[in-house]
Amino acid sequence: MLAIAAAVVFFIAFILNATETSTEVIFGTTSLTLVGLTLVALHLAGVGAGWQARGRGRRR
Repeated sequence: MLAIAAAVVFFIAFILNATETSTEVIFGTTSLTLVGLTLVALHLAGVGAGWQARGRGRRR
């Protein structure tokens, strides 16, 4: 789920950069890219995995 959110944030940053839209500092392309990278890092760390991924291998 976090990877999908990161993809959406990267897409918004790309559109803002491609159209050269000037926005506020908080919605700039650099800040959106950093938020996207944070979401990808959280996804790779397993933060949004849920309970199913932890309990699968332990049952016999």
